[in-house]
Amino acid sequence: MTGYVGPIEKETLKNKFFRRVLFTGKHAQLVVMCLKGGEEIGNEVHPDVDQFFRIEEGKAKFVFNSSEEHKVKDGEAVVVPAGTYHNVINASKSELLRLYTIYTPPQHPDGTIQETKAEAEAAEHH
Repeated sequence: MTGYVGPIEKETLKNKFFRRVLFTGKHAQLVVMCLKGGEEIGNEVHPDVDQFFRIEEGKAKFVFNSSEEHKVKDGEAVVVPAGTYHNVINASKSELLRLYTIYTPPQHPDGTIQETKAEAEAAEHH
């Protein structure tokens, strides 16, 4: 298929994996994510990548450059400019946080599925 065409909200809400790549193009990548209660992506920076997030279920805390915090909920979006340190934290200790993100350019190998954060971290160290 050329590009991605599909029910992104439905795909996001049914996703149970920490990270699942749905589409990878030359200049963008679409990824769905699911964070367990209290789980976080971890503080990271992409020097040459802008990143868009949309929350489909749950509540998140976004932290930029270790000092600027934003509470975001279902139906809200965040854009993280390239070069910005950022972390996404599930604000609930018990509920899941489901979101999708778009990286420009892509950050992960096409077809990546990482069931847990530990699996994602292990892959990044290789």
